[in-house]
Amino acid sequence: MTKKTLMIFMGALVLATGCSGSKTEHTYPIDPEDARRERRGHLASEEGGISLFGGDKDNAGAGSGSGIGVNSFLWRATLDTFSFMPLASADPFGGVIITDWYEDPETPGERFKAKVLILDKTLRSDGVKVRIFKQRKENGEWADMKVSDTLPKQLEDAILTRARELRIKQGK
Repeated sequence: MTKKTLMIFMGALVLATGCSGSKTEHTYPIDPEDARRERRGHLASEEGGISLFGGDKDNAGAGSGSGIGVNSFLWRATLDTFSFMPLASADPFGGVIITDWYEDPETPGERFKAKVLILDKTLRSDGVKVRIFKQRKENGEWADMKVSDTLPKQLEDAILTRARELRIKQGK
């Protein structure tokens, strides 16, 4: 080994060992929901998690990295519940489903959009959060309208009911 090669190797070794022990600490305010997710973790499926790369379900909860933190029953139930609306975005890794605007033919001039967050990897009543956006056409322009507080809760209940049905159907 030449002296130059040895010096490059030693420099890389020093750089690698110097950086490996560094730990970054947050110096900015953290959103409580982000802090909860960070404590809970994002990988490794527990109950009904989605498996990636043909991962073994028995090993999914063992920190093997083969699963993701989205409950598959909640995910499928959400897609079933909002199947009548066109999807704008669906991210199974982050647990976010966003629909495109949907105008019901029975109520022209009024449209809805939904954003669903799947917050947990287990099938729990607080594992899903629905936000609904509503607009009405006034003078040729879409204007935002207030959505009743009960509508998102009703949709969350519908998702949870469907998720339970899917779980029972699977035989768990």
